[in-house]
Amino acid sequence: MESESPNNDQFYEQYSDIAKLAGGLAHEIKNPLSTIRLNMELLAEELTESGSQQQRRLLRKVEIVRRECTRLEELLNDFLNYARAGALELTPTNVNSPIKEALDFYRPLASESRINIIEYLGADLPLVPLDRRSFHRAFLNLVLNAIQAMPNGGDLVVRTRTYGNLVAIDLIDTGTGIGPQVIPHLFDAFYSTKPGGSGLGLPMTKRIVEAHAGKIHIQTEPNKGTQFTLTFPSLPRLASG
Repeated sequence: MESESPNNDQFYEQYSDIAKLAGGLAHEIKNPLSTIRLNMELLAEELTESGSQQQRRLLRKVEIVRRECTRLEELLNDFLNYARAGALELTPTNVNSPIKEALDFYRPLASESRINIIEYLGADLPLVPLDRRSFHRAFLNLVLNAIQAMPNGGDLVVRTRTYGNLVAIDLIDTGTGIGPQVIPHLFDAFYSTKPGGSGLGLPMTKRIVEAHAGKIHIQTEPNKGTQFTLTFPSLPRLASG
């Protein structure tokens, strides 16, 4: 008797329904949470106006609630970005353009952290079907991770190149590297080694890359650095003449 193979279409349809439900729930939680945080801020302003010991104690408790509300809002935002990672609006794009935008965004932080950003962006790259908004979010996350991995400064090399019928993007840092015990869990949702981290940044990045029919690879060595390589299928070039 033959075993029945799983229906992939049915699986992905159920997965999509669950993702929509979870995203809707997260969105509904955000509204009352924002109201709570706003009222905590207003209450903190009133308590600040008085210097009594009792009100200072109350103010400390209000600050704790306000801080936790902010942390929950950030977690919900990360989750919503993760849930929406597969929804794309693709347009033919030279990846150098959104990469430059992302690097310009983080250049002040990199400079402040004594990190040199070195660009080797390939000329005449083929176009890639890209959702610029989600790609920007994914690439920003990788750049921020690289900056945070170099607390004492260093170099971040960003390179684009062709690789057969693919476009490859390399991010190479000279940071602390990733321990072998962490690598198997690197793309697990809610797994984080950072205090207060949501554990959704790299899983979201991986989902976005794979939604573009791309792949993400990692090479790392503790105390020497890490290289992330993203590969995306490119569009065929039009024949000239």
